[in-house]
Formats: sequence, C-alpha cells, structure tokens
Amino acid sequence: MYRGKTIGVVVTAYNEESFVGEVIETVPAFVDRIYVVDDASPDGCWDVIQRVSARINDNATPERAVADGGESRRVVPIRHAENRGYGAAVKSGYERAVADGIDVVAVMNGDGQMDPEILDRIVDPVVAGEADYAKGNRLRNPGDRRGMSTFRFVGNALLTGLSKFSTGYWSISDPQNGYTAISSDAIEALDLGAVTDEYGFLNHLLTHLNVRGFRVADVPMRAVYGDEESSIRYVTFIRFVSTLLLRSFLWRLRVRYVRHEFHPAVLFYAAGSVGLLAGTAGFVGSVVEAARDGDGLTASMTAVLTLLVSTMSLAAAITMDAEENEALEVTYDERDSTPTGDRDRIER
Repeated sequence: MYRGKTIGVVVTAYNEESFVGEVIETVPAFVDRIYVVDDASPDGCWDVIQRVSARINDNATPERAVADGGESRRVVPIRHAENRGYGAAVKSGYERAVADGIDVVAVMNGDGQMDPEILDRIVDPVVAGEADYAKGNRLRNPGDRRGMSTFRFVGNALLTGLSKFSTGYWSISDPQNGYTAISSDAIEALDLGAVTDEYGFLNHLLTHLNVRGFRVADVPMRAVYGDEESSIRYVTFIRFVSTLLLRSFLWRLRVRYVRHEFHPAVLFYAAGSVGLLAGTAGFVGSVVEAARDGDGLTASMTAVLTLLVSTMSLAAAITMDAEENEALEVTYDERDSTPTGDRDRIER
C-alpha cells in the first residue's frame, strides 16, 4: 500500500536469466504485488523467476497479501506458452493486476535498466490523481542522458518527433521509455486488444490514451544501461514502428477530429500533406524540365510556393493539435518539482 493505493508492478522478461532475479528482489517494499511475465524465454529465465518468487512468497507476511480470494503470494509468476511480444507481456500483467483489484500498476523491464529507487516518482502522479498514466523521460534533462549512447539518443529523438504526431502528446518525450505507471481505471477503459503486442506497444498505447482523453505525466529520470543485450532487431523495429505511427496518426485524427467532433486541424493536416507531395513532385519535375529544355523557372517557382504554403498549413495544424491536447499533458521541469501548467481533465 502506498499513500492509500494498492500498487502492482509488472516485470516483463525475455531471455533475462542474468538480471530478472535481482529485479524482482529489489522491487520496493511498498509494492503489494509483483507480476513477473516470462514471454516464453528459451534460456533459464523461467527457472530463475520460479526460484526467486518461491523464496519471496515463503517469507511474505499475511498483511502483505492483496485481497483476491485468499491468495497470499506477493510475487505472481506468469509464463506465456509461446513468444507473443513485449506488449502482450505487459497486457498479461495489466489484466491480472486489474483482476486482483490493484489501484495503480507500474511496469519494470527484467533487464535491470530501471532504478527501483525511483519507482515512487513514477507512480506518484497517478496515485495523486494528477495523471492517468505516467512514464519516465530520459531526454528532458541533459544530465539524465549521459549514460545513453549517441546512437540511442538519436534514435529516441527521432521516435519522439514522430510520436508527437501519432499520439497527440506534443510536450511528451522519450516515448520508448517503458518505466511507466497506469491507473486501473485507465486499463479497464482501454481496448487493450486493439493495441499492438510488439515493441511498438508503448507508442501505440499513448495514442489510445490520447483518443480516450487520458492525462499523461512525463517524469524525468536518469538513463541506466548495463551489460544486458537487447533482443530488438533495429531495422525491423524501425520499419514496423514507423508504419505503426503513421497508421496511429491517421486513426487518431479520424476518431478525435472527425468522428467525435469535427476539428479544423484535420483540414490543415490534409491540405499540408497533399501540398507537400504535390510541391515536391512539381519541383523534381521542374528540375528535370530545366535539365532537358533549359526552361523550368515558372514550374520551379510554382513548386516552391506550393511547398511554402503547405509548410504553413502543417504548422497551423500542429499548433491547433497541440493546443487541443495541452490539457492532457503533465510535465515536470525537475525531478522533485510539481507539475507545470493547468492540467484539467478534458471530457472523454
């Protein structure tokens, strides 16, 4: 129990035999229940999970138990029969936690990259009712990203930019950060079956949260990397997530700005996108014409003007989109600061 709320932690694991045991053992004492989900690891991960869970459960006191039909385990091991993806592992933990009556559910990966000592900072916005979902952010403060390689930083920065379009949370950064917390009410309101099971889960979940009008908090945290090896295949991951973000962006516009209530931002997005494509094609055509006939000035000027107007249209769309979603964003300037701005909930 933490500040009057029951807290659960989902620990996701795939081929984390060397790290997952320590992650389970270092989960803070205020956490009522730990759901360790092994996504069909081919290594000895499941054996470690069972052994550590049994030891912790044997030493658990009755008052640490969550009321769920008399079960007194503090650690609940869950194993997928086949590998289903990171998102599926998180969903399995979410669903079990909601069934157990947990109020706030955090997620920590089994690779040891998430500092258990700051778990209270991650769950605080949700426990206090300031947000429905909270996530770590390693990019906001320069000092926090010192442990992040240039490759990781550039990749995260690019995904942050693309995710702003997709999710509608324009001041939220580091969308790939899996150190998160969510209220049970939000879990039950979301259609988890419509959220991808793959590693794009975190980005896709943010889009679904936005469409449902949930508030998201960005909590600064330090980047931590050790000797773990990522199971992500980056070329496949980037291709999959880029396509997912584009589909999510179009889906969000259709649901929020067309189906629910018409918003002019969708017109500016459409006009700007079409104009950019037409202007780019026109400019390329004018260059080809100039090279062939030596006369492409008029076409070039028309293309440049089209590109300029299209850029202005997209800028207007982004501005309107950001203003529409500002009430859903809770950001922190420093680790111990209070959230900035007026963050009233918008009607779902």
